[in-house]
Amino acid sequence: MLLEDEQYVTRWVAQYGALTRTQVIRLLRDKPVKTAEKIIANLKRRLMIAEISGGYYLGADPMAKPDQRMILAVWVLLRFMDQVEPMAHYPASYPANLFFLKGDVGYEIIVLYDGEQHLVRLLQPDEDLRYILVLPHIQMARELKLPKAPCLFAVVEYAGGDEPGVTFYSGGDLDDQERTAIGV
Repeated sequence: MLLEDEQYVTRWVAQYGALTRTQVIRLLRDKPVKTAEKIIANLKRRLMIAEISGGYYLGADPMAKPDQRMILAVWVLLRFMDQVEPMAHYPASYPANLFFLKGDVGYEIIVLYDGEQHLVRLLQPDEDLRYILVLPHIQMARELKLPKAPCLFAVVEYAGGDEPGVTFYSGGDLDDQERTAIGV
């Protein structure tokens, strides 16, 4: 029988595919790093998860290929983890990548690459739903035809190290070209 935290980890890698080791540790938000590493080691020993790419990624299958869109979506999710229950996030329906509940409000994270601006038209706004659009650069937001729902923009920037920076922008940031990050 798996412990509760072990069940979380196996569920996360089963539903999202391979995640970075740092992401798995951060998803175990209440656990110190050493404890999280012990959970990972125990699951590896029991062959419940496997290392991928020399241990940079963890997945249910050692042959799994990490989905970079999901990796980016999970980095954004991690910025909200203090306000999200461990099992209150799931893969979302296309074109969204990830759905999570924060209180009574649902959020969909949509990762867009250059040239995919048209995918925003596939979103179906709902009264209790917010969107977080992850873009390669904030200038791309000007090219989007946004749904009639609250939208937040995020840019994930890798600058070395285990964890990238995630910067959030509101619609007002685009009008006056200020790059002021909003608090989350």
